[in-house]
Amino acid sequence: MRIFRLIKINFVAFRFGLDEFFFSHGRLRALRKPIKWLTFWRRLDRPRGERLRLALEALGPIFIKFGQMLSTRRDLLPTDIADELAKLQDQVPPFPSDQALATLEKVYGKPIGEIFASFEEKPVASASVAQVHLAVLHDKTEVAVKILRPGIAPIIAHDVSLMDTGAMVAEALWPDGKRLKLREVVSEFARNLDDELDLMREASNCSQLRRNFLNSTLLLVPEVYWDYCHTNIMVMQRVKGIPISHVDELRAHGVDIPYLARMGVEIFFTQVFRDGYFHADMHPGNIFVGNDSRYIAVDFGIMGTLSNDDKNYLAQNFLAFFRRDYRRVAEAHVEAGWAPKETRVDDFETAIRAVCEPIFDKPLKEISFGRILLQLFQTSRQFNVEIQPQLVLLQKTLLNIEGLGRDLDPDLDLWKTAKPFLENWMSEQIGLRGFISRLQEEAPNWGVIFPQFPRLIHHSLANDRAQALEKRMTDLLAEEKRQSRLLKLLAILLAALVLLLWQILP
Repeated sequence: MRIFRLIKINFVAFRFGLDEFFFSHGRLRALRKPIKWLTFWRRLDRPRGERLRLALEALGPIFIKFGQMLSTRRDLLPTDIADELAKLQDQVPPFPSDQALATLEKVYGKPIGEIFASFEEKPVASASVAQVHLAVLHDKTEVAVKILRPGIAPIIAHDVSLMDTGAMVAEALWPDGKRLKLREVVSEFARNLDDELDLMREASNCSQLRRNFLNSTLLLVPEVYWDYCHTNIMVMQRVKGIPISHVDELRAHGVDIPYLARMGVEIFFTQVFRDGYFHADMHPGNIFVGNDSRYIAVDFGIMGTLSNDDKNYLAQNFLAFFRRDYRRVAEAHVEAGWAPKETRVDDFETAIRAVCEPIFDKPLKEISFGRILLQLFQTSRQFNVEIQPQLVLLQKTLLNIEGLGRDLDPDLDLWKTAKPFLENWMSEQIGLRGFISRLQEEAPNWGVIFPQFPRLIHHSLANDRAQALEKRMTDLLAEEKRQSRLLKLLAILLAALVLLLWQILP
């Protein structure tokens, strides 16, 4: 099955003329004309960006998601390609409405009219894994109904299997393959896709994020209507807003764009460092802006989690970067075990400084984080730094944040915006406020434990005495056994002596 999928990938790429991208590099450029003569029958009159988008759509959801990620990196892509790939965010061709209705009636076991007071058959949004229809419940509540694409699971399984094979080959043949843990990365990606294929999980993700920002003035998360949810259906509150990518429309409605950009950064760092739970699919198609200038999040299929150790490590690294304390960055990598223990910190510090120092004191529009990441990757390769699979989602989300910030306010200083927030968080974790906060958190546990201290101490002492007595008895028994064996030996020797004397005496 994998070989057939690989054949299809190559066929689609060839059909839409993606060989143009491949043969435009280096020594392969000489093959362009022969290929063109052999494929004169192909119609390549459409622009290259449109052909790339159509090819990704033809190849299915994983490739669509790849295009979505690329669409946020306008610093790395030509404008024509970035504009076309942006259409993948909310303009994926929908599946037929009769299939959507059939899914609803099969799950609920009722005609559609008994489920909803009204249901719009034309989807309002169509994505790679599911599509969304607007509806009204019988109590007049306006809702959005998300329906999983029929038959999508086997397609994703095949593609993930192919990706795993590619990762296995890369780990075997590419020197950096094992260090980058490519198969673990693919496995992490597969788990995220499994979450997206179960809309009950997505509903629970949405509910958790809503609780985290329930009274927030920054972010609105829709309410989930659990009575209507199923593994392939999710019903939630209908939210109304302007897509965050429509900057001109936002300005026309009086939205403060620079403020909006700064709030996006704050929302991200709040999710990561306060909650350790963050929306990990923050491309522009999933973010809207409400009338009150709050962010509105949708599509909760991919969420990231971080442990306290991860958060502490990240915060220390961010702050060290902000303060240009490159030695601390190098030390943190070694302490966390990401870099080998034998790494020379001085050399690592020098290499990090060479990459990062040029980026400071510049507005976002003058910084190419894509190129900086490439340079950091090359630096980490020199020092055998291991890629941590649990942070892959965070890295992806950071790239999305950069893309959003660039679209909203090219002059946004991402580092300057985030630094006060991180310093405050570190103070709460490490400083006096952190100590007091942890005392307050542990107070209920202490209230239960303190009254038990006398009994626990008594039991401990009693156990110690019992253990001492048991050891003493064990020692006595061992001594008794030793003495018993000695007496038996003496008895045997005495008996032997008596027999000997009896034989030799007259």
